[in-house]
Amino acid sequence: MNTRIRQAREADVAAILDITNHEILHSTVLYEYEPRSLETQMEWFHDKLAQGWPVLVAEVDETVVGFGTYGTFRQRIAYRFSVEHSVYVHKGHRGKSIGNALMVELICQARANGFHTMIAGIDSSNMGSVAFHRKFGFEVVGTFKEVGFKFDRWLDVLFMQLILRP
Repeated sequence: MNTRIRQAREADVAAILDITNHEILHSTVLYEYEPRSLETQMEWFHDKLAQGWPVLVAEVDETVVGFGTYGTFRQRIAYRFSVEHSVYVHKGHRGKSIGNALMVELICQARANGFHTMIAGIDSSNMGSVAFHRKFGFEVVGTFKEVGFKFDRWLDVLFMQLILRP
């Protein structure tokens, strides 16, 4: 299996949407209730590009099987060296180092673009994501208790951080 990481194109947005909507409907990875439309995901994609943020896809045999991005952590100017990222892998392709390849490239691009820190907001029950981030040197920096509500239960958000030293 050969995984290729590249900048996403408009033609990839439907595959990104499929991955996103699966997580919305079946997990607490995204704190949303309703699936997104193709139009909404296309707006997200164009907004990311207009702001200069990367949207990367992972391809296996020319099929998009994952994506990753980062963007604004908070709006105020003092936060301009911090980014919050996301990495998602299609349910049928997990455990094949696709997320690793996306994360390596996101970290490289964040460093190259002069960012100082990457932040991950993770549902606290998602221990797989916590372990994944620890592999890259992310550390737990705090938990917000009962800030989300999905699937008839309160959800805690755990924040992890990586200082991007060269």
